[in-house]
Amino acid sequence: MPHRAGGQSGPCHGGNIYSLAAGLKTLERKILDFSASVNPLGISKKVKAEIRKTLKYLPAYPDPDCTLLCRRLSKKTGVPEKNIMCGNGSTELIYLIVRAIKPARALIAVPAFSEYERALTVNGVKEIQLFPIEEKDNFNLNVEGFIEEMKDADIAFLCNPNTPTGSVLKRDAVMSIVKHAARSNCYIVVDEAFVDFVPEESVRSEVCSNPRLIVLRSLTKFYALSGLRLGAIFFHDDVAAALAGNKEPWSVNTLAQRAGAAAINDKAYEAETFKYLRKEKAYMEKMLRKLEIYFYPSEVNFYLIKDERAPVLYEELGKRGILLRDCGNFNGLSGNYLRIAVKSHRENAVLFRNIKSILYRYRGK
Repeated sequence: MPHRAGGQSGPCHGGNIYSLAAGLKTLERKILDFSASVNPLGISKKVKAEIRKTLKYLPAYPDPDCTLLCRRLSKKTGVPEKNIMCGNGSTELIYLIVRAIKPARALIAVPAFSEYERALTVNGVKEIQLFPIEEKDNFNLNVEGFIEEMKDADIAFLCNPNTPTGSVLKRDAVMSIVKHAARSNCYIVVDEAFVDFVPEESVRSEVCSNPRLIVLRSLTKFYALSGLRLGAIFFHDDVAAALAGNKEPWSVNTLAQRAGAAAINDKAYEAETFKYLRKEKAYMEKMLRKLEIYFYPSEVNFYLIKDERAPVLYEELGKRGILLRDCGNFNGLSGNYLRIAVKSHRENAVLFRNIKSILYRYRGK
């Protein structure tokens, strides 16, 4: 059964490399950051070239409508431009949705991104129910139970693929939730921040025929553009005016717009990403098994691990300038859970070499 929300679980993107670097008296670039789950290939060559080309336009204000980016997103997804809006990361758009919808009662599948709850709280929503994604179910959502609880909500948040668990709901299951949301007059917000890693499970193409469906997309995870902050929202005509009326102007800068437009057109980068991840995920899973560290199945670019030694690993790796995501402040998790991003092979090898060293010392105590 769901339970009432109680307090914030902290930001979920990842750790703070700046504070860790300051504490270690080192440079930020020397921190190995496994806490933020972004593409291990880094920024594509085409994006870098576009950014250099765009520098000359910086004296002018950015396009308030993100016309080029919305056009590219429309061509890629099949969703009309008028049903797409871009923002300063998907976080801005989460807050926008809550302001526009003005719900009185909300439902969140947890553990998940803490900004759903925070956006609801700061906008005065008092009734927030948390629906647990249970470990006993291997962190797979109980779809029937979630549908039942939506009947009492005005808005529901579902992250798919989910963070920090890495679990993925199949498209048919998500569409079942979407259809029941419409019958219950409940808006269902599907956060597809990591869906580019499993594009076949996306439901964004359904927004035009489902007035209660709103889909979020991040362009920072798959395309490694976290520092530019870029996200998009897909929605039905019925909510277009409310969203537009609550949107801040010029929130997406010119570099972000042009970089995003170049990124989503880079098919070679996409193909290389999938090829690279297959190889590195196989390596990481082999090493986790070898070190007897339990991990949950993941179809994306990170793993949730569970181990009684997790607090020791987190602390000792931090001392060595290696940052993982402590998941103890996610609803439903504890300090025995860590999230580890998939990075370059060199960085992954450094991580496991250090984990092996720490665990060897841990066993010797």
